[in-house]
Amino acid sequence: MHPPDCSIATQVGIAEYRERVPLTSYAQACDGAKYRKQGYAFVKFLSCGHISTSEVPGNPNVSMKGLYCRLNDSEEVKFFIQETDAPTTIGNHQVKVQVKSCALSPVDVRIFNDLKLQRDTAPVGREIVGTVCQVGPKVTFFQPDDEVVGILPLDTEISGLCSTVLFHEQLLVPKPEKVSWVSAAGAVRDGLRAYTALHTLAHMAVGQTLLVLDGASPFGVLSIQLAHYHGVKVLATAHSPDDQKFLEQLRPSVARVIGVWDAKVDMVESCLEETGGLGVDIVIDAGVKLYDEQPESHQQLPHKHDIITLLGVGGHWVTMEDNLQLDPPDAHSLFLKAASLSFLNDEVWIASTARQGRYLHILRDVMEKLSTGTFRPLLEDPVPLYEATVSMEMVQKRQVRKRVVVQL
Repeated sequence: MHPPDCSIATQVGIAEYRERVPLTSYAQACDGAKYRKQGYAFVKFLSCGHISTSEVPGNPNVSMKGLYCRLNDSEEVKFFIQETDAPTTIGNHQVKVQVKSCALSPVDVRIFNDLKLQRDTAPVGREIVGTVCQVGPKVTFFQPDDEVVGILPLDTEISGLCSTVLFHEQLLVPKPEKVSWVSAAGAVRDGLRAYTALHTLAHMAVGQTLLVLDGASPFGVLSIQLAHYHGVKVLATAHSPDDQKFLEQLRPSVARVIGVWDAKVDMVESCLEETGGLGVDIVIDAGVKLYDEQPESHQQLPHKHDIITLLGVGGHWVTMEDNLQLDPPDAHSLFLKAASLSFLNDEVWIASTARQGRYLHILRDVMEKLSTGTFRPLLEDPVPLYEATVSMEMVQKRQVRKRVVVQL
């Protein structure tokens, strides 16, 4: 639908005009630059869905609200809503996207220091889905009104919960028409991680056996679904009776659900029994227990010795434990099995452009599997922007089991 003429707004008044047209049409119709030249009130289109007007002739700034976190030396991360100026200039290869949905993922504060990104605050919410509203002069992949999905780079200065964000065109892929905004935002990060673990690192093949630790997590669910699609036998661990019930009801079904919440269940014994004593071909962990005395939250994590024991000859261990240390006996055990250890860090795709084509291919595949129903992400009900701070605090503390998506 083409936006109506902005002159209507001045004839009937801002409040009355707002009642006559949808919110998105109203935002598109009111061009702030045009009204500044004429001395009229201009519109501030806020990402929370509210529009306010102010008589500020000549003021070029349009404010947006986004979610940010304060980076400091303490372990507790503070989140807050902050206003920021909307982008007014666009680069040759940049695309301006009007955000529809944004998924929330835990913020790894250390990675900002590792990459020498010195800043006091960092934007939160990087997995976004939206509509292209403007393209740079040299953009060839997209045009206005295209529906796109992508992950903002780590050095971005604008939160994904703002109403509009800027992307380089080579960080976006089209969103299939039949895929909802919320599903696309909620699946893009976990889908990328599952592809990285199973295809890029573990070289998954038909007939292999995969063990997914914490299979009822959003990442675990998509890993199971991707493995099933490629003809891999899947075993999964459950951290609670509810998780076990959920995994047992998954279709296609998991070959064996191992309830590690039950002290009587031995994970290593269960895996060896299921594989005839040969061990599994691929293990994807959700963290490992490095020491015998660790916090209660780590009690259900497997010990690194257990994972090495249940790994088969030529197997692949994909870990998300960035502090993993192997003692010489552990390394020798892996050597005897000709097994490999890989570290899963999906941020590397965006931090480096070395394999940009493969990254875009993965994102396209994730969207395609969403549209065909192969991927069925584990999502919470969408939350509005005014609940984003509380929701993000719960996500950061790992208090929610499903993926949280903010709908704008």
